Amino acid sequence: MIHPHAMTTLATICARGGSKGLPGKNILPFAGLPLIAHSIRFALQHPAIGAVHVSTDDPEIARIAREHGAIVPYLRPVELARDDTPKLPVIEHLVAHLEARGTIVTRIVDLQPTSPLRAPADLDGCLARFDAPDAPDLVLSVFDSGFNPYFNLVEELPDGRVCISKGGGLGARQNAPKVWALNGSIYVWRREALAHAARHGLWSVSVAAYAMPAQRSVDIDTADDFALAEWLHHRQPA
Repeated sequence: MIHPHAMTTLATICARGGSKGLPGKNILPFAGLPLIAHSIRFALQHPAIGAVHVSTDDPEIARIAREHGAIVPYLRPVELARDDTPKLPVIEHLVAHLEARGTIVTRIVDLQPTSPLRAPADLDGCLARFDAPDAPDLVLSVFDSGFNPYFNLVEELPDGRVCISKGGGLGARQNAPKVWALNGSIYVWRREALAHAARHGLWSVSVAAYAMPAQRSVDIDTADDFALAEWLHHRQPA
């Protein structure tokens, strides 16, 4: 049986070749596979996703992505592969390219290649929130970092002193509003909202959050992140 969204939901993975924090991180061996392969395989195994498309400027990433079942329609243009290039125009560029060649897209699941610990239940939860009666334009994954601007985050004043960031100091964590940290792992976009956000910014559309456990929320940016993610991966139940 074909899932009703299988033909209109595609996964995107954006993987630039350069990385200052951990060179070559997107294709470093992680638990027996290149890091990006974990996100590709994750997407291909989910019944809601029809295909996985990778945007990269790096021929080696492209080769490895194709080896593991992803479609790499082109090497990303130089102007979309700089250190400071925002991610949303890159995804929009990829989706628009596919649409120009006849692909019908109503929903985009963007997966960060440096988040290998997500579970199928996490994407299920994001999709369920996306399909709720009060459907947002975007559902993104978050986690409880333990830090809260009302309770234990301070900011520096012009004179060098610090003060609590928000709320004037509430005294107890229980009194602080709930806050979440973005983990970057999963974004589920409505097609029209992606186009709008690519021009006007992520927070220009309606956004809802889906909370993932902290142990599945590691975003690999440094060698220490990589080691922690591998340790957590090996502790996951088979």
